[in-house]
Amino acid sequence: MTVSFLRRTLGSIAIGAAIVSAAGPMALAQPPMFHVEKTWHIGGDGGWDYLTTDPAAHRLYIARGSRVQVVDTRTGRLAGEITGMDHTHGIALNSNGKTGYVSDGGAGLVRVFDRTTLKETATIRAEKNPDAILFDPDTHRVFAFNGRSQSATAIDTSKNSVLATIPLPGKPEFAQSDGAGNIFVNIEDKSELARIDAHTLKVTAVWPLAPCESPSGLSIDTVHHRLFSVCDNKVMAVVDSGNGHVVASVPIGNGPDSTRYDAHRHLVFSPNGEDGTLTVVRQESADKYTPVQTVTTQKGARTMALDHNNGDLYLVTAQFGPPPAPTAANPHPWRTIVPGSFVVLVVGTK
Repeated sequence: MTVSFLRRTLGSIAIGAAIVSAAGPMALAQPPMFHVEKTWHIGGDGGWDYLTTDPAAHRLYIARGSRVQVVDTRTGRLAGEITGMDHTHGIALNSNGKTGYVSDGGAGLVRVFDRTTLKETATIRAEKNPDAILFDPDTHRVFAFNGRSQSATAIDTSKNSVLATIPLPGKPEFAQSDGAGNIFVNIEDKSELARIDAHTLKVTAVWPLAPCESPSGLSIDTVHHRLFSVCDNKVMAVVDSGNGHVVASVPIGNGPDSTRYDAHRHLVFSPNGEDGTLTVVRQESADKYTPVQTVTTQKGARTMALDHNNGDLYLVTAQFGPPPAPTAANPHPWRTIVPGSFVVLVVGTK
């Protein structure tokens, strides 16, 4: 063996080792095993919708009907409530650490609140049934997605005023920002994904999500440019956020309404409310995804938040009684909630 050949061989080995090492954290690491670590008994009447975490302040915000409940994640106890609302759906937090925004679907408003006092400071008129809501860190604008108006309301947070109403191709569900000027939103009734330019406030693309049907929750991996839509037909569609191609279709459980991506551990989560389970999906590469665990949670636990500081997941649910009789106005009523049974489930690996 010549010296030059030996050098080339050793160099190739070193390069190969470097590639394996670089891929290792995503492709080779075994995921931790998750379980319900704690159950916080919060109580209170009414249903619920989206959850939002503020890890720096150790707070969990929960949309609960006519109010937002605020839980101290260090103690698992209720720290306060934001009251006087009609029918809340979601909470967005400004990057200034001071301000929050609530989508009040029943009132057709976005309500602004002070995160220290938990007092309302302003209201902004949206359209019919603002549901999902997000703060875009690139433009410092808030976007509220109006389910019955099939539109998005863009808000100037410096003036608490409406910049534009953006028509959408169908009923919007959850949305995400890539932090680089793009907003993505699931279109539930068309099984599509729409992209909005956060600067021009125009829809720039609409992509089909087949085989996904009726997408609801949406999460994002901004490093590898991947979006994760969870769907009613027990599928998670993985989409290239640059071109809209569905690069993978992953089996999940029944009845999801949210999803979260953990960039540190390269995991995607789907809470499946009808099954009472949580699907844990490992990201092997940008285009390969493997379900690695089904965690038993509790029936009804369909929405979720992730604490990016400690990796804990928060799911909410309650005990249910029989549904009330159907009416013309409400032909498919929700099951009744057993009073005082509302809980937060803390899922982790400790």
